[in-house]
Amino acid sequence: MAIFSRKTRRPRYWLMTLEVLLVAILVIALGLFGLYRHLEPQLPDIAILKEVRYQIPMSVYSRDGKLIAQFGEKKRSPVAIGSVPQDLIHAFIAAEDDRFYDHVGVDYQGILRAVLTFARTGEKRQGGSTITMQVARNFFLSSEKTFLRKIKEIMLAIRIDSELSKDQILELYLNKIYFGQHAYGIEAAAQVYYGKHVGELTLGEMAMIAGLPKAPSAFNPVANPERAQTRRNYVLRRMRKLRFITDEVYQRALNEPITARIHTRLIELDAPYVAEMVRAEMYQQYGDDAYESGYAVYTTIDSHAQRTAESALQSGLRAYDERHGYRKAKVHIDLKQLKAKSAWNQILEDQGPAGDTVPALVLTATDTTAGLYTVNHGEPELSYDAVRWARPFISVDAHGVPPRSVKEVLKPGDVIRIRKNADGRWVLTQIPKVQGALVELDADSGAIIAVAGGFDYRLSKFNRASQGQRQPGSGFKPVVYSAALDSGFTPASVVNDSPVSFPDPASPGGIWRPHNYSMKYAGPTPLREALAKSRNMVSIRLLRAVGLPKVIELAEKFGFTPDELPRSYTLALGSGTASPLRMAQVYAVFANGGYRVDPYLISRIETQNGRLLYQATPAIACLDCADGKSTANRAKRVISEEVHYMMHSMLQDVVRRGTATKALELGRSDLAGKTGTTNQYRDAWFNGYVPGLVTVAWVGFDSYQTLGDKETGGQTALPIWMEFMKEMLRDVPERKFPQPAGIMAARIDPATGNRLPASVPGGIVELVPRPTPQPGFDAAAEEPEVAAPASQSDASGARAPESIPPEEEEIGEAPPAQPAETPKPMESLF
Repeated sequence: MAIFSRKTRRPRYWLMTLEVLLVAILVIALGLFGLYRHLEPQLPDIAILKEVRYQIPMSVYSRDGKLIAQFGEKKRSPVAIGSVPQDLIHAFIAAEDDRFYDHVGVDYQGILRAVLTFARTGEKRQGGSTITMQVARNFFLSSEKTFLRKIKEIMLAIRIDSELSKDQILELYLNKIYFGQHAYGIEAAAQVYYGKHVGELTLGEMAMIAGLPKAPSAFNPVANPERAQTRRNYVLRRMRKLRFITDEVYQRALNEPITARIHTRLIELDAPYVAEMVRAEMYQQYGDDAYESGYAVYTTIDSHAQRTAESALQSGLRAYDERHGYRKAKVHIDLKQLKAKSAWNQILEDQGPAGDTVPALVLTATDTTAGLYTVNHGEPELSYDAVRWARPFISVDAHGVPPRSVKEVLKPGDVIRIRKNADGRWVLTQIPKVQGALVELDADSGAIIAVAGGFDYRLSKFNRASQGQRQPGSGFKPVVYSAALDSGFTPASVVNDSPVSFPDPASPGGIWRPHNYSMKYAGPTPLREALAKSRNMVSIRLLRAVGLPKVIELAEKFGFTPDELPRSYTLALGSGTASPLRMAQVYAVFANGGYRVDPYLISRIETQNGRLLYQATPAIACLDCADGKSTANRAKRVISEEVHYMMHSMLQDVVRRGTATKALELGRSDLAGKTGTTNQYRDAWFNGYVPGLVTVAWVGFDSYQTLGDKETGGQTALPIWMEFMKEMLRDVPERKFPQPAGIMAARIDPATGNRLPASVPGGIVELVPRPTPQPGFDAAAEEPEVAAPASQSDASGARAPESIPPEEEEIGEAPPAQPAETPKPMESLF
């Protein structure tokens, strides 16, 4: 007989299990609560997501809104959620978080599925990470995969979901997420892979982009098109399953071909020298923030002028290079050994771009033609006319005889350069070794309208327009003449053009014996003629008469810095240093009526939201300010209106009958300027202008070697200036400066520079100040002496100055500048 019944002896296991489970839950809950209390103070403030700042590249524009460049590692163009197509939103929901609109930032069902999958298979799944959690991770957390980070991510997601709307969360996600190829956000992805805006994408393209965030590299449609297509089709199936699209739409999208390729943002104006000037200035002002804050930088550059400047400079440098001969092909291959076109393509691509030239491989060469192979331009032929210029290069002062046939110039296997001429025909060319620069300024404000800093930025990033420091040569003489006119000289004052020697203040105990490069001297010469013909001895005597300190003081008012001006009489011949941009600033004084303006490149800066961050307020040269117009921020006068008017007239004569008569081909009467050529033809300049607009062209070698005999400013730099200005002045009416009341035309004795009395007939008509006595030089003496002015009567009926035949300008005999070890840094262009 049993003492206890079986029912009474059965242990209550289910109660014990329940108790353990309850205790475990309590412990876990207390642990989670404690962890929450510990982590909660460490969590960032979600409120910053309401005014989030994305890392957006800086964009640089011309003044007419053409995109010049973008700077910044991350490509991003934020879009508002209201501008995002609904199909694209559905594609992301299907691919990343189909319960996005149902959960509270954390999808507990998804997390549970991921945990069960891991427990069953050991495989880690990402299905538990919601869009909101990805927002938390991308904005606030690191990419490390730890339990603690995951807890923070969950806590942040819950908080984000409670404080932001679903649309706000989606907008943050779609603009932040990474899509590969440095593209952040859907707009950047659409532009990078398809060259479209998000609103222009097809459904298949939307699904492709929506599939990228899971693994941007693995599903890259350019690098891995097959895997990308598989991922795209998965997204489309999910969209159909969730009833975002119909079967018919699904099938149509499924059949879309893979058309993705890498698109860079369309650069509308290729101006890399300008872009780098802006980048350097912005970085100096804003540091790394310049690359990440989405600044829109608007420059003073005119797109048409910039394209014309680049073209004119390349054309002029090529013209110089070709008249000195052909240097033969640098690369030659054995066509019998290397027959594969793929190998040819690689060799041609390795040559790289350079200006408007195209690398080509010579396949055949006869007396009359050469057959070529190119990568993207077919197989063109060159005629004899296309190579006629290619005399063998010997030196800058010597070349061989013209070729008699094509095969004298080209051999099968030669890797050469070709370009299309004005008639659209292919011709032989080569990359010039010579360099140059061209700058155009608005003379009234200092706004930089165009900058070409070299033949091609891809070949050399050194900006010769703004950083190159070269001797200006005779281009400096107008500053000396301005100082002389300010001291009482007139255009009629006579100065002896003859050899001279005197102590050099820069070399105690030394004697300087300058001379004209041609060793020819004109004797007593009026200042007008001396400047037109660039007489060296006259400039030296003027500087000595006026005084070196006064010339230097005036030069600094023009814009030169003290380190650019040697304390020596050699300054009269342009022995200082200056960049083309500096020379443009200096000649702007003559082009605007006598005022100093400071060059600037950045006109305004806007934030990514369109708020004005910076607006340039340049000092303006204002000839009408005396009438009460635009008196605010007026530029400072450098030379009086009387001195300016006389100088402008004299600089016009440089064009009309001096060293720049070639410019008369432009058919305008308002042109003025000054050529410049330095010792041994190392530098060739033309500094020219019309009222309101100044342009400077420079040509030279970076190594300071000679350009060659007779390569003067008028021969080498002036044609570049003319080609540019011909286009810039098209349909632009001529302007004239008003004659100041303090200036009058008077009859002058050309032998002495003195006024003729009314009783004496003849003479020449010249501009003179009304109240100022005229100084002059005794024709036989080397030192100036002041001559009493003659009658101030009207000069009507007097004859004009005789025409002076054109001749070579005198070359400065100043010591040559040495190549600088480092280029001079650019000045602020704000």
